[in-house]
Amino acid sequence: MTKAIGSRADYRWFLTIPTRWMDNDVFAHVNNVVYYSWFDTTVARFLMDAVGINPLASAIVGFVVETQCRYFAPTAFPDVITGGLRVAHIGNTSVRYELGMFRNDEDRAAAEGHFVHAYVVKATGKPTPLPEAMRAALARFQR
Repeated sequence: MTKAIGSRADYRWFLTIPTRWMDNDVFAHVNNVVYYSWFDTTVARFLMDAVGINPLASAIVGFVVETQCRYFAPTAFPDVITGGLRVAHIGNTSVRYELGMFRNDEDRAAAEGHFVHAYVVKATGKPTPLPEAMRAALARFQR
């Protein structure tokens, strides 16, 4: 059974990401590893812009513990990508983000996946519960 390909309406927060010439591989499309960079960039900007987390100044940090990506359509330079994000699950010490990458103005995702952060105290590396203010901000983008 195949999962339906998501649309922009399935996501709650968006970030525009231009492709770069160097993103293309020898097959003249964006290499698969670049999608993971887009995921990382989308989540980082979401945390800074929508949740109010400054990763450089924060006492806690999210370590990536799981990622996954499904590819549906190729992208290539000079496409403009829109990264869509929704919060799928807020745990005690972790958050699962679901992401869709959209090519130019297309409504169907070129790729979709997820990204899980496990939060730890930066100084010790020990797991830590999500602060209530962060939990409330994340909940606004839950599907």
